[in-house]
Amino acid sequence: MIVAEIYKHSDGKIIGFSLDGHSNQGKHGHDIYCAAASMISSSVFVCLRDYLKRDFEWDAAHGRLMVKLNDAPDDLTEVAFQTFLIGMREVEKQVPQIVKVTEKILGGESE
Repeated sequence: MIVAEIYKHSDGKIIGFSLDGHSNQGKHGHDIYCAAASMISSSVFVCLRDYLKRDFEWDAAHGRLMVKLNDAPDDLTEVAFQTFLIGMREVEKQVPQIVKVTEKILGGESE
């Protein structure tokens, strides 16, 4: 299963996400659900890094990506993270047995 966890500040603004797991619905490199999750998350990562030039911590390993802002979220980071959330929720609607999206409220801007 692919699990996307959205990290929110107590004010409701998104400050990051993690994406873990595999759908195991096809051979490596031919799994459309893993490809969808990967492209959605990678696009947001590149947007934050290259276009918005925001400071964030990240960790990537086989089947995992975690991104968390080091600074306070703003309207532009919210658009990027909402894009991730909306995209992953759409995939979840299609295959809820394969993709799960959760949200976690964190106490401060950087925990």
